[in-house]
Parts: sequence; structure tokens; C-alpha cells
Amino acid sequence: MLGSTPEWMLNGRTNQIRFDHPMTWLVMGGRGSGKTRLGAEWVNCLVHGLAPFAANPISPIALVGETIADVRDVMIEGPAGIKASTRHKRPRFYSSKRQLVWEGGQVAQLFSSEDPDSLRGPQFAAAWCDEIAKWKHGIETWDMLQFGLRLGDHPRIVATTTPKPVALMKRLLADREVAQTIMRTSDNAEHLAPGFLKTVNAQYGGTRLGRQELDGELVEDRQDALWKRADIEKIQGIRPEKLNRIVIAVDPPATSTKRSDACGIVAAGLDDDGTGWVLADRSFRPAPPRRWAERVVSLYHLLEADRIVVEANQGGDMVEAVIRQVDPNVPVRSVHATRGKWARAEPVAALYEQGRIRHAGRFPELEDELCDFSVEGLSGGRSPDRLDALVWALSELMLTGRGAPRIRTLT
Repeated sequence: MLGSTPEWMLNGRTNQIRFDHPMTWLVMGGRGSGKTRLGAEWVNCLVHGLAPFAANPISPIALVGETIADVRDVMIEGPAGIKASTRHKRPRFYSSKRQLVWEGGQVAQLFSSEDPDSLRGPQFAAAWCDEIAKWKHGIETWDMLQFGLRLGDHPRIVATTTPKPVALMKRLLADREVAQTIMRTSDNAEHLAPGFLKTVNAQYGGTRLGRQELDGELVEDRQDALWKRADIEKIQGIRPEKLNRIVIAVDPPATSTKRSDACGIVAAGLDDDGTGWVLADRSFRPAPPRRWAERVVSLYHLLEADRIVVEANQGGDMVEAVIRQVDPNVPVRSVHATRGKWARAEPVAALYEQGRIRHAGRFPELEDELCDFSVEGLSGGRSPDRLDALVWALSELMLTGRGAPRIRTLT
């Protein structure tokens, strides 16, 4: 059994421990900064009533992550999760009930940001929320959780995350009642692989991505960006049932190693009113030719698209040939960039300013690239492959006038 003073009091850093027990504690940390370990130790101290986080056992507790798999694989069973940080008999995980149960009867329930309504009904004395900046339905999930925190003398939340300028993060940062802690990756250097910090600082130090992912900073839009996050948040909508034309645009990488650029794959459509709709972002990395071609063709058939548009600057005819190896019957048009990325993007950004573009959902990675796009043609210090694919798709639909809808047979 643990004593009244657990090892965490001796091993935890000063920025991982609080004695004032705020109702909401927001911990923003870089990758590998120790924020997950903090959340796990916080939960273990609560269920056993141990300092520095509790004087008496607290239960039940909500564990909320982006997905149920994230809660299980990271928050519970991960190398810095609840089980790993337990120094006595570990709690039992009941997957069918989505519960973690300790020997003393304390219970933690698993929840996902994909299903905010699952938080209707249950009630809790505390909650650990992980990676809230990645939550699919951030505001809705957070709000539903608040209504359930109604047990015990002092309901409380710890939210651990690498920050992103999403609506929930901005709301919490503006709330004076929310206690805040920032942890940098470098703070946890002694527990990281040798050479890791040197490598990532050399690649990302000083960039927006580095400030966010290593220093735990919330980075807002670039002042000179063509797109603003606030404007993009206003154009979310429900896709019309009928779209006159749909295209899939592809910006393939020159190579397919782990350090290569992503393969940008974006689908867009045009409605009766001449409004362009961004329908999907299926970009990924690393992207071997056969894999990205299969993903493109699959999306083409799923959306019943009219055409695939492929940037062929890097691979020429071979790019189109890769797609035809997967499906020889899909219509493909190769396009070649004759201007820089910024010059190609400006007319598309103008369509956004004119209110002629809508997004049929949230596309966080794509939005990040749009709002950090610089005149140098980079976003987050890298090639903006998602943005490139978006520009090709919307240009094909709204700026070139080429092509016609595929004829569909009504049955």
C-alpha cells in the first residue's frame, strides 16, 4: 500500500503538482513534457485520497479523450498512463462496461469526444480530460461534462493537452477561474530518448509547430495569413444533398519516406448556387504511390466524383499512371504549377473572402495549414500539401471552367 506521501511528491516536477486544488486545471504541454503522467498521477491520488491532490478517496471519475481507443491506449494502458503510474495493485479494466475499477471500489468511466451525449446522465466527482485541443466535438463534450460534475464536496477537472487555437482552448484561456500550467518538452529531458530534443529543436525550433508541439504555446493565426481561423469557423455547414460537380485533387509527394511531404488529398464540390464545398481531407503521411492512389480512387467512388485532378510537377505522366493501375476507368487530369504556391492560393482565398466557399465539417490539419500559410509558400515550416490539394480542387471547380459533370444514370 502507498503511504500518505506517495512517490509523486518526490519524483514529480514542481509544475506537475498543485496544492490549491482548482476546480479546473488546464495543463498545456509540449510532446513528451509529462502532461499525461501528471493526469495519471492525479487520478491515482484522487482514488486513494493521497497528497498532493486529495485528502480522501474520490470517485467516480470521468476519463475523457478524443476517442475511446485513446482513453484506453494512452490514458489507462500507455507508458505514462494510470496503470503504469500505479505502484500497488493495479485497477481492473472492464472493456464491455468501459470502466476502470480499483480494489477499494473506486470507479473511473471512459468517454469519447466523438459522442458528447454519452455524458448525459452519469455524474462524477472529478474528471481527467486528455488532448482537449483534438476533441472532435470540443465545446459540446466539455459542456455535457460540466453538468455531470455534481458529486462530492469539490468537483474538479484536470485537462491535459498540446494546445491548438480551437474554440474550447480559447474559452478556457479566457476564463479567469481556470488555473493554467505550461510545460515544455525540454522540462522532461531526463526521461526522453538521447538526441530527441536536439533533433526536434534543429527541425522545428522557433517555428509555429515547434512553439506549439514543444513549448506548449497556443499559437494564433499569422498576421499575414490569407486565411483566418475565425472566418473558417463561420463557414461550417451541412453539405447539400445535391452537388452539380465533385472533384478529388491530389498533391502527391516526390518520395514516400517518413520524412517526406504528405500526400495532399482533398475533395470539393459545387452546388446549384455556385458555392464551393470542401467535402473531405484524406491527406496522409508517409504515402507510398500505391497507397495514395488507392485512397484517391476509393474517395472518388465514395463521393461519386466527376474527376481526379493531380499535380504532376514532380512525377509527370507517372503520377497519372499510378492511379490508372488502381482503376483504369477513372477520369484524370494532370495539372502543372507554373506559379508559386502563394500566387496560386490568392484567388482561392479571395473566394473565401467573397463568401463563396463552405466547409462540410471540421478539417483541423487543413485549417492549420491555411491559417499558418506564409508568403514563402510554407506552413508550419513544411510544404502545405493539404492546402495545395484544396487550391487545385477549388480552382478546377470555380476558376478554370474546365470539365463537365459525370453523367449519372437514374434507377
